[in-house]
Amino acid sequence: MMYFEQISSGGCKSYLIGCKETLQAIVVDPVIDQVDRYLAVAAREGLRLQYLLDTHTHADHFSASHELGERLEIPVIMHRNSPAPFVDTRVDDGETIIVGKLRLAILYTPGHTEDSICVLLADRILTGDTLLVGGTGRSDLPGGDASKLYDSLFNKLLKLPPELLVYPAHDYKGQTHSTLAQEIAANPRLQKKDRAEFIELMNALNLKMPTHITEALRTNRSGGKSINQLIATAAAKTVFISIAQLRELLANPDDQPVIVDVREQQAFEQDHIPGAINIPRGQLELRVNELLPDPTRRILVYCDYGKISTLAAATLRDIGFGRAIALDGGFQSWRETGQPQ
Repeated sequence: MMYFEQISSGGCKSYLIGCKETLQAIVVDPVIDQVDRYLAVAAREGLRLQYLLDTHTHADHFSASHELGERLEIPVIMHRNSPAPFVDTRVDDGETIIVGKLRLAILYTPGHTEDSICVLLADRILTGDTLLVGGTGRSDLPGGDASKLYDSLFNKLLKLPPELLVYPAHDYKGQTHSTLAQEIAANPRLQKKDRAEFIELMNALNLKMPTHITEALRTNRSGGKSINQLIATAAAKTVFISIAQLRELLANPDDQPVIVDVREQQAFEQDHIPGAINIPRGQLELRVNELLPDPTRRILVYCDYGKISTLAAATLRDIGFGRAIALDGGFQSWRETGQPQ
């Protein structure tokens, strides 16, 4: 028997699939902000994650495959055309992934990206961004090709049994799934059955680029970390202080902190917390020993909104300034609460 759960993160859909007999499992299209949920659900169901699979190189969100693969020491699966160097198992059309007693057949379906695949199970198909509920994946992102997408849809997916359940990688209208029959009958893009008409339709969509496309492609292709991941890692080892706590601290002459503004010099010169010194974040490691010679002093770090100062405070702690702290909310909070500048 199969355990199957769709996990949503905004419009992103990922899937935890397990064999109830052997307790082996796979996560398809894992999203970085759902890592703890995958682990919790797997633990609740007694499942052991064996594989991670991305149906393509995502451009609109950050994949969790690399992070989870390293943490759990399990292989990451993608098509052989994936540019990601961290992929352990590269698959191609017609091959099969075995998860316990489940068989997951790989269909190569380029068009949305050059490395797009769909995953076929006994009664359903995970279509990635090749086929969506009421739509298709776009073909105007890097590696996209409307002609290839036409072939993937009309010459491959739509020739499968019409009763197959369709589970896509994205949906922004609250829909969970469909069937191939429903898509053939009602999907507006699939009504353009002539190749030239379909290509013309796709090329005329004029869609907005995803908000984080450059960063998402960089991290998903390389296995690097997004800015939010770096900040979250830094926050886990950083201590924060509120504006109210800072006011109390500044009123105590016995334990005055060194206040470090890590914004650029121009911003610092416009306004800053009284008594602060300016060390732009890009110069911190180079100037810290010169300007902060006592590693036992408490050091309060701030930036505009608290993100860069979180990274800076974590860096200071890493290099021996164990009392470095960050101002929660940054200089913006200081300004909004009417503090002197």
